[in-house]
Amino acid sequence: MPPIPARRPNVYAASPLDRAGTRRTDAAWIAAGLDSPEALFVPVWRNRNLVAGMEDARPEAVYVPAAAAAPLRADPDRAWAFLGLLDDAPVFAIDLGAVEDPAPLLPGLPGGFVDLRSVGWGVPNPQAAVLAHARGLLHWRARHRFCGVCGAPCKAQSAGHVMHCTGCATDHFPRTDPAVIMLIIRDDHALLGHSQRFPRANMYSTLAGFVEPGESVEEAVRREVAEESGIAVGDVWYHSSQPWPFPGNIMLGCYGEGLSEDITVDTEELIDVRWFSRAEITDPAAHDFVLPRGDSIARRLIEDWLAAG
Repeated sequence: MPPIPARRPNVYAASPLDRAGTRRTDAAWIAAGLDSPEALFVPVWRNRNLVAGMEDARPEAVYVPAAAAAPLRADPDRAWAFLGLLDDAPVFAIDLGAVEDPAPLLPGLPGGFVDLRSVGWGVPNPQAAVLAHARGLLHWRARHRFCGVCGAPCKAQSAGHVMHCTGCATDHFPRTDPAVIMLIIRDDHALLGHSQRFPRANMYSTLAGFVEPGESVEEAVRREVAEESGIAVGDVWYHSSQPWPFPGNIMLGCYGEGLSEDITVDTEELIDVRWFSRAEITDPAAHDFVLPRGDSIARRLIEDWLAAG
């Protein structure tokens, strides 16, 4: 099986921002950006993003202009982080905290706070990438208020991209955990599994799992597939990657060559694993199953395989 190219960027993977990473340690430049009338703020409340247009099924990200964000910026304890530049305008993520109702903090703004996973498929992809960036970075900050080495409090540095320990001086950097997600192919059939964690009882998706220490992507693909299904995998081809900040993963999408056919399901991981024909996957409704959500790289792996013929 030749490598199958990615036909377009994955959801959450088309950021329009210039991250301007070299500017993060320039305190004066960051301060000027925070005070700029052109600045935009991406609010996050309880890991939810501000989205408008839900009523007509045309969701769009809401970026808070500098004037409306001024009261939030006045709180010195409020967490924020520099995301990058959007057409030269500085963009910051800002955490609304754990208040019961965020509306009074942003009066007059449209939309509401929603789980990005529920609307990511509909938000324009560049906007979805910015929302995912803000969510992931602020979630990491909230989980690293104390040092994992000595337990002392940490304080934010580098415009929110470093949590510096006030005790042992360890610098903690944003963490992204790599996971492999793979579509295994054999004789024009694809291997899909069903997990009890899936939102629908008849949903089947690609297999996936975390990369272990000292393990290559190819080794992780072969190990995870063998563990979950008993299928041996030969060649592995990389397809594309997807940020998945729920809470902090990078999904490494691959195809793999199935060398065996008989399935042995690891019932601690999955309820069922099957080989599905191309015809079945082309028309899942006729065969009483559904494919994974449209914003997932799992769906993209399946669709690109179908398109490749």
